[in-house]
Amino acid sequence: MKIDTKTVQGKRYQRFIYSMLAVSSFSLTVFWLYEVWRKIPSDINVKMGQQQGLELMVPATARIYKNKEEDRVDVDLSKEFIIYAKAEDTYTMKVNLFGVIPFKESSVSVIKDKKLVPAGEPVGIFVETDGILVIDTGAFYDIQGKKTEPAGNLLKPGDYIHKLNGKPVNNKKELMEQIAACKGEEIILEITREETKHTVKLRPKKNEKGEYKLGIWVRDNAQGIGTLTFIDEEGNFGALGHGINDIDTANLMELKEGGLYKTDIISITKGEDGSPGELTGVIAYAEKYKLGIINSNTVEGIYGTVNPTLLNQNDLLPIALKQEVKKGKAQIISMVSGERKMYEIEIMDIHQENDNINRGMEIKVTDHELLELTGGIVQGMSGSPIIQDGKLIGAVTHVLVNDPTRGYGIFIENMLEAAE
Repeated sequence: MKIDTKTVQGKRYQRFIYSMLAVSSFSLTVFWLYEVWRKIPSDINVKMGQQQGLELMVPATARIYKNKEEDRVDVDLSKEFIIYAKAEDTYTMKVNLFGVIPFKESSVSVIKDKKLVPAGEPVGIFVETDGILVIDTGAFYDIQGKKTEPAGNLLKPGDYIHKLNGKPVNNKKELMEQIAACKGEEIILEITREETKHTVKLRPKKNEKGEYKLGIWVRDNAQGIGTLTFIDEEGNFGALGHGINDIDTANLMELKEGGLYKTDIISITKGEDGSPGELTGVIAYAEKYKLGIINSNTVEGIYGTVNPTLLNQNDLLPIALKQEVKKGKAQIISMVSGERKMYEIEIMDIHQENDNINRGMEIKVTDHELLELTGGIVQGMSGSPIIQDGKLIGAVTHVLVNDPTRGYGIFIENMLEAAE
């Protein structure tokens, strides 16, 4: 029997090519569907009593209704459509791809228009954690010179310690004192781990100096410099545009209390490719320099109340919702020069539906004065208000490490939703 090896190899090659084409086609289809899905926001806000134009431009139709699907409005999402509502309410929008395939369900909320004072003022931030934050655990040498790790596999980075043997612990000092007072006897810690309460039993060991230790690194506060984004007419504020995360665990810090304080910028380290710059300031933590109280720490920013003297009603601006933001020229407000100024930026791209809520806008600093002063966006500028067409649209959140002229911003409506 004779086999033509060239024919066999040719057929194998054909099958390989067809397989690769099939995989490529499937991958492209999945990517296209994902991009269409991202263009349709899961939550859409519209202003009460105003006509709101929406341009989603996707090959789909949608049914918008309140309670019963029969009582609905049908819209074509491949074209611009107008929404108008007289009262605050919430509607459901069911999207069908190509008008047939069930694809996505979104919420449409009618909200009151709002005016805010865009601040742009650098502030000193001090927060105390709700419990003692465990940064990490580790081994140490005991009094006999043997390696020991009392907290190993019992405590984890991100745990919050609230009580020891039933007694509250308010700070690191109290925790160390209570551990020392146990004289090596077993202790019970009451902790929170991923929002669930637990009790953990441990036995402290003497280190080489004869001190009782658990082998844990902990933190009970954090401080730094950020930028005040907005103040509303009632004196409530929003700042940063992102949450305060622990530098070691990267977890959002659980807040007990905190304050905003007056700060003076004393130096600016310019941003360079591969090295983000930063603002260095002197923070006056005295009570007389306290500007406000921090009540909450969220993914979208920090919130609380400020001293009424910071509120200037003449600076009130209307807000713009996601669908009103467009690519092109905009400004940020900052006081990095020592005075409140507006600097030119360019909005390069808009992501109404983003996996990372803090990256709704891609921005680029184009203002020559700001580039000369800071090199672009530097640490400490997070929270700087973004203005477009006389409306507050969001806040600066991040800088690109490999290009300090570019960064990201969060939509103001996302900040306001988190403040409620």
